[in-house]
Amino acid sequence: MRRLLFGGFVVFAGTTLQPGAGPEQTTDYSNDPRFHALHRFFVKTGCPAQYYTGAFLQAADDYDLDWRLLPSLSFVESTGGKAARNNNLFGWDNGNARFDSPAAGIHSVAFRLATSELYRHKEIDDLLTTYNSNDGYVQKVKSVMRRISPAE
Repeated sequence: MRRLLFGGFVVFAGTTLQPGAGPEQTTDYSNDPRFHALHRFFVKTGCPAQYYTGAFLQAADDYDLDWRLLPSLSFVESTGGKAARNNNLFGWDNGNARFDSPAAGIHSVAFRLATSELYRHKEIDDLLTTYNSNDGYVQKVKSVMRRISPAE
């Protein structure tokens, strides 16, 4: 079995990874249309985050977040893991945060968005402005959300 390093992710050649499988994932999302829409988006854009599709959905469900929010943040911040360092798909803490795994980072950021005084109970525009106040950031993230799936 060969070990390959791809954009900060270790892939074992000869093994099969179930898309979305991660250590924190406890729900089978294989029949969920959100899984297929999100996985298709990540595959089409060549993002390593495709392997954490289920973790994104699990975190969104666990913390009652729009299921497209975390993947969109990861796409804008690290192109879905292509430019991620230290398993930090979100540029959290100005890119300095370190997580044990991409799935752990997904769940940690979801927890903070859902529970922190800075983010909780905010509408999406206000939450995104708090996350990153740069001009155009809110529109950029929301554009990616629409690319993943139209508003529901």
